[in-house]
Amino acid sequence: MTSPLLISLVSCLIAVNQANLIGRCDLAKVLHQEDLDGFEGYSLMDWLCLAFVESDFNITKVNENTDGSFDYGIFQINSHYWCNDYQSHTENNCQVDCQELLSPNLLAIINCAKKIVSGAGGMKNWVKWRLHCAGRPLSYWMTGCHLA
Repeated sequence: MTSPLLISLVSCLIAVNQANLIGRCDLAKVLHQEDLDGFEGYSLMDWLCLAFVESDFNITKVNENTDGSFDYGIFQINSHYWCNDYQSHTENNCQVDCQELLSPNLLAIINCAKKIVSGAGGMKNWVKWRLHCAGRPLSYWMTGCHLA
């Protein structure tokens, strides 16, 4: 009797965990709808690679850094510079609460990422993008994705 209950509980936990993830092609559609393809010279493949290397497509990922700041959301946007987490000193350049960057509709995090990419350094502001995406062939990120 406990076995079916345990299986049911595990299934629910897996479903809840998967709800935080967005599929690669679903993300590509959202990014395309928000005009990120070609934004500041970066392709959808760049954005997909960034989302993967930063968060594994987890829209609610939060990571604490050694300096006491936090990185939020699918693009892991830092609280010290870009959003207000009400826990650490912040410049809040995106004028947004960090918790809004975890929203499933992705609009707050996309708008903040656009602001970051529009500034000095572009996507080079993300160390993981520089290490794993920049200058590499990225076309496979769109394999099987249909934007229409």
